[in-house]
Amino acid sequence: MAAFPIISNFQYDFVLQLVPVDTENTMDEVAAAAAHHSIGRRVVAQPDKILRVRRYGAEEFLPRDMKVADSGIEPTETIDIIFADE
Repeated sequence: MAAFPIISNFQYDFVLQLVPVDTENTMDEVAAAAAHHSIGRRVVAQPDKILRVRRYGAEEFLPRDMKVADSGIEPTETIDIIFADE
């Protein structure tokens, strides 16, 4: 376990956020950590959607159960957090 900073580019948010996560966090946990800084502040919740993570500008989402340590994401790399259908 190690602290790991990422930059969250949250869908519909105009602010990029530096978010501390852990190398053992899953992508679902990363999305939840990013949501804490955006939803209810500058982004309206969408309870009928799930949050998905992808590398900045990528088309494919990372698996929801993938850990940060296994993702290839670098410290302070920007990731997209997107509302998606289940």
